Amino acid sequence: MINEPIARHDLAAQGIATDAAQHWNLGNAALVEQALRRGEGHLSDHGALVVETGRHTGRSAQDKFTVRDAATTDSIWWGPSNKPMEPDAFARLKADFLDHLAGQETLFVQDLFGGSQPEYRVNVRVINTLAWHNLFIRTMLVRPEAHELADFVPGYTIIDLPDFRADPPRHGCRSETVIAVNITDRLILIGGTRYAGEMKKSVFGLLNYLLPEQGVMPMHCSANIGPKGDTAVFFGLSGTGKTTLSADASRTLIGDDEHGWSDTHVFNFEGGCYAKTIRLSAQAEPEIYATTQRFGTVLENVVMDPDTRILDLDDATLAENSRAAYPIDFIPNASADNMGPVPRNIVMLTADAFGVLPPIARLTPDQAMYHFLSGYTAKVAGTEMGVTEPEATFSTCFGAPFMPRHPSVYGNLLKERIARGQVDCWLVNTGWTGGKYGVGSRMPIKATRALLNAALDGSLNDGDFRTDPNFGFAVPVSVPGVDPAILDPRDTWADKAAYDETAAKLVDLFVENFAPFEAHVDEGVRASAPKAVVPA
Repeated sequence: MINEPIARHDLAAQGIATDAAQHWNLGNAALVEQALRRGEGHLSDHGALVVETGRHTGRSAQDKFTVRDAATTDSIWWGPSNKPMEPDAFARLKADFLDHLAGQETLFVQDLFGGSQPEYRVNVRVINTLAWHNLFIRTMLVRPEAHELADFVPGYTIIDLPDFRADPPRHGCRSETVIAVNITDRLILIGGTRYAGEMKKSVFGLLNYLLPEQGVMPMHCSANIGPKGDTAVFFGLSGTGKTTLSADASRTLIGDDEHGWSDTHVFNFEGGCYAKTIRLSAQAEPEIYATTQRFGTVLENVVMDPDTRILDLDDATLAENSRAAYPIDFIPNASADNMGPVPRNIVMLTADAFGVLPPIARLTPDQAMYHFLSGYTAKVAGTEMGVTEPEATFSTCFGAPFMPRHPSVYGNLLKERIARGQVDCWLVNTGWTGGKYGVGSRMPIKATRALLNAALDGSLNDGDFRTDPNFGFAVPVSVPGVDPAILDPRDTWADKAAYDETAAKLVDLFVENFAPFEAHVDEGVRASAPKAVVPA
């Protein structure tokens, strides 16, 4: 049985044999009905679909592989984030995937776009055995119009089989969970995990591989547009405030996570948002909070009272990484076409748990490339087993697990575009002030927003700046509406010697982390490295 509407280029045309009932390009309501009928989830009191992902509550980064063949052997940055799989191992994995697929009773298929700018988007077909997975990816990618579906031909295909169990000796992988990307075959296989985010990040990684060859800068960032048509992009790792700070009621949202920067636009790779919900506040994040109360939102690992169906967003029993996936138009001020002009400002977000970095600093283009390649943030005590002190985390390009090419490819693209557009660059610390985590306090979001607003409207450039003695970037000495005491982190510490010691430690961590990149950047970028200065 095949449910309309269906693309002309069906599964058989792709060499996929199955007698399963096929549900093609179902809308949100139909997919929610299917998920409920099949016992995959429950409705909350306001109509969101609440699901659980089981033991995988986040990405399985160590289980992701890319096929190393003639096309990729010299173009992939092989290492911890890009582990190789041999072609013959992938061939066995693909054969076993297709056998598993053939035995399914029901399949859900979505034909979607990765990328909102038509010149640079890719056609992606996603095949699921779970209705809620199909709803998730329909929410997260760009949904074609009906006339575009009529002639849709998949450029790349994702097959997602949560119940498949990989065999490491046979399939050349690490465990029963596997994410295998074959650029040549235009096929991505995901097995052994119910975490739906693997699908969206697979498309991101694909675009990160393809777009640099077309001169497009792929970015792990959020983006929005100001009232004067000025675009800002926000780089940042998880927990730094990327989604929160871009969802500003005074600015138009382009997207919250994945974008491309072409000669003419910043464009969203996606048609939805994927926001953390743990301890989400209606007061601090009203636009995002409101999406948790809507039909069409998928809530992953959010605790819900089984009788009243009332959500408890503060309960991390199921996962600290609880999430909401929702269409971008659930944000009232979202861009109609998921695109905006090229950026006027770049903001690099870090949650510095050491309490060393200032709340905002202005970067030169060389400094921007240095901090982009560094991709610094910090874990806090208690977030992971064994983490008892703040722990530095460096993820190059603010998204190392999703960057298939060498970081210098993305860094040089960024530097060139900053120079061409005379873009203002800022480093914003959303982490700790007055001491490291456990001593100081979290940077007030009101102050962060005030500083960001001053940077984005251009008024911050008109003020006075000092040079940070350790990092060399320019730090404002006063900003209207912001307590000046917060602008110099050393002054916020009661123990100045402890600040100096901690700053020197962080500088050393930056220098050590950047060592592998030094041969790939010019002298200006190398000279942007921090140098610890301990006052006499």
